[in-house]
Amino acid sequence: MNNEMIIEQLKTVLKPTQINTNSEDLYDASADRYKKYAKARKVLDVPSPLAIVYPDSPEQVRDLLVFCNTNQVNVIPRAGKTATEGGLENWKEQTLVIDALHLDRIINIDTYNMQATVQAGVPLQELEDALRKDGFTTGHSPQSKPVAKLGGLVATRSIGQFSTLYGAIEDMVVGLECVFPDGHISRIKNVPRRSGGPDIRHIVIGNEGTLCYITEVTVKIFKIYPENNTFYGYLIKDIDTGIKILREVMVNGFRPSVARTYSEEDAAQHFYHFHKNKCVLLFMAEGPEGIVKATGEAIEQAVEKFKDGIIEQVDSKHIENWFNNLNWSQQDIDDEFEGMKEHDSHSGFTTEISADWSTITEIYHNVIKRIKEDYPRYHDLTLLGGHSSHSYINGTNMYFVYNYDIHCAPEDEMRVYHHPLQRIIVEETLKLGGSMCHHHGIGKFRNEWTKMEHGSAYYMLEKLKEAFDPNGIMNFGTIFPQEEGKKYQ
Repeated sequence: MNNEMIIEQLKTVLKPTQINTNSEDLYDASADRYKKYAKARKVLDVPSPLAIVYPDSPEQVRDLLVFCNTNQVNVIPRAGKTATEGGLENWKEQTLVIDALHLDRIINIDTYNMQATVQAGVPLQELEDALRKDGFTTGHSPQSKPVAKLGGLVATRSIGQFSTLYGAIEDMVVGLECVFPDGHISRIKNVPRRSGGPDIRHIVIGNEGTLCYITEVTVKIFKIYPENNTFYGYLIKDIDTGIKILREVMVNGFRPSVARTYSEEDAAQHFYHFHKNKCVLLFMAEGPEGIVKATGEAIEQAVEKFKDGIIEQVDSKHIENWFNNLNWSQQDIDDEFEGMKEHDSHSGFTTEISADWSTITEIYHNVIKRIKEDYPRYHDLTLLGGHSSHSYINGTNMYFVYNYDIHCAPEDEMRVYHHPLQRIIVEETLKLGGSMCHHHGIGKFRNEWTKMEHGSAYYMLEKLKEAFDPNGIMNFGTIFPQEEGKKYQ
């Protein structure tokens, strides 16, 4: 079918008001925040989608997917537009973006069974505000919370700032509803646990729109005790000391809601009023009073054990104030976008990885050393550092953070700067057996390493794609490497 015929056929499925062909909106929908600078400077090299469509029911999602599957039209599922790894970027001439804007109902908040059911387009902040009125929380607080939506968070296997206590999104999802390209609507029921074969939730969680379209999600909720929140901050000699203290707290069985350590360079951009050019270690303990007290004592004991690496304790008010202003709103996104229109700069990038306790600092130091020695544009870097912000009993993550003065054409920025830096980070991580993607997903710009990431288990991932999307219409190029898409990388 040609483009005009596709648009006409859409009108048999949706109302005209549910079909958006505005050129500016289509340009915006052609890429996510991965190519934010090129997008702002109007030099994106990828095709715009044919339309953005807004279904208002699972049945309309079904009809759209069947139409696209029958006519070989690429589909990009979209919710809150906060993706950072190219998962929403378009690599096909004939593409529909199916946006969850009108799937926006909070269906049920069940405080007795401690779960909430929402449609995929419900903003996380909206659900959180509704819960907070009655003393509950989702426990999920990514930096994008003011604008992120539940469908996108589940699809990208998101994590929040309080994950060390509450877990990541995969720990919170109880059940869900999704639609596959052949039109089949699957509902995974809400139960606390079962052993009815493999956990089929995980076919959907983290699929990044490559297997199905998420329409509804049920997540756990938690009681919240904000009056008990306690903050701890320290200046420390090096990031290695911070990692050792994080490990000590975790392996002793304690779960602060926040446990982080920052390199000197990364600390400078977050804690300019107290960092004194040192690394920073911080914690937040929350929950019932007794749990907070015990967690605080465990933190202090871990700090005492490694006191040779502690320089000084920081006023807890500094840490509390920082947390209260950590999330970025739509206005922050818009302000950065406007700034990029006028200046050859942006607010930088991150690449997040994970590894066990034995290798995480080795990966960190290897990456920093290799960038300094091997990256030919090292002199253009204005920031290079990292921090750990999500810990587990058997390891932790590392955010590599970097920014640079841009001395090239806007359309070349990613190939000249970001891609080589990310390549070094990914290669050094995979060498030591870590994961190249802790929570931002693979998107389209880490897909060249998907097979290396999974090794012999890639067979399982590949078979899922063959089974659920045999015609390959779901989010072409995301997760699964595609030769045709390399020209856009």
